[in-house]
Amino acid sequence: MIGVFDYTVILTYMSLLSATIGIIICLDGVGHPFYGIFFLLLSGLCDTFDGRVARSKKNRTEREKSFGVQIDSLADLVAFGVLPACIGMSCIKVNPKLTYIPHIKLLDASDERILYPIVLILIALFYVLAAMIRLAWFNVLDEEKKHGIGHAQSGYVGLPVTSSALIFPAVMLIEFIFKKDYSIIYFVVMLITGLLFLGKFRIPKPGLKLILIMIGIGIVEFLFLILLYKHVIVLPF
Repeated sequence: MIGVFDYTVILTYMSLLSATIGIIICLDGVGHPFYGIFFLLLSGLCDTFDGRVARSKKNRTEREKSFGVQIDSLADLVAFGVLPACIGMSCIKVNPKLTYIPHIKLLDASDERILYPIVLILIALFYVLAAMIRLAWFNVLDEEKKHGIGHAQSGYVGLPVTSSALIFPAVMLIEFIFKKDYSIIYFVVMLITGLLFLGKFRIPKPGLKLILIMIGIGIVEFLFLILLYKHVIVLPF
């Protein structure tokens, strides 16, 4: 059987599966962006520790290390690229003001009911593309460093893709707390985040203290979402 199936890859596999479940559920017939946010947080939690768990195995082969790098990027693309975009699409689906499918013969680009969804979909597409470019670019830099072409980075250049695990739940919480529809704001944040993925500014790598703070923020977001659950979701049964 091809692949690696020891404990070093479990969290990465879990992150991918969590993201996939989130995509399916939030785009399902009774889906809601709220559901996707839970799985985005879970993927973020798995990603926080997957690298540390993998490095704990001292006798990993170079093939196993390379495999770990590849699956980490692929899982990150789904979890922090595709899933946030699908959550945004779910926002469109549950918002009657943004849901409008006209007859093709009556298509009028001046109709804002058509214009809004098209613009938001384009933003989502850009966001996913930006996430993929960033992940692929840093894989290239990592390969260059291994072959002695590049040099070690002292931090991150641009916003890490995994930051979406904290950004979008915060946006959703603001909407639920103030009981207003901020779907447009979600997409504005998505556009800005996508641009920051490709930025050239430098961010220092987080130490243990900052990682613990980010985990704490994620837990607080999760608990708030749980408390707001019954007030947000209206189940069809």
